[in-house]
Amino acid sequence: MDPYKALYGKQCRSLISWFESGEAQLLGTELIRDALEKVKLIQDRLRKARSRHKSYADWKARDVAFMVGERVLFRVSPMKGIMSFGKKGKLIPRYIGPFEILERVSKVAYQLALPPSLSRVHLVFYVSMLRKYYGDPSHVLDFSSMQLDKDLTYIEELVAISDR
Repeated sequence: MDPYKALYGKQCRSLISWFESGEAQLLGTELIRDALEKVKLIQDRLRKARSRHKSYADWKARDVAFMVGERVLFRVSPMKGIMSFGKKGKLIPRYIGPFEILERVSKVAYQLALPPSLSRVHLVFYVSMLRKYYGDPSHVLDFSSMQLDKDLTYIEELVAISDR
């Protein structure tokens, strides 16, 4: 709804047809009362929209907390269009690890014990970058051959072409 329509209850007219014959103009307290009603209407609709958006955000939010000593996987971001580990699309590995949590830095940040090969990567990670590790050997990836940048991206080099 336009602000003009919300305040005055009708569409804004052009300057050519601004006044119509026989139109009564609002005067004094009626104008103020109508404006206050429109403001309350706008506030009510904003409250409803805020509540609706909050319900969508709460539905996607996840409250995750890890304990010191727990093992987690952390997310790496492959560059788009680059084949990674010989796989494309949805099969590209997105998490590497497991790594042990050394310290809880804040409510949403954790310090991990990373190996020397990942010394260029910062040790503190936001909780959205971490995923709980369950003792499944298929989750473990050999990250020693990967060269991660500071922004946790990597490019995989082609080793060999096996067939045409």
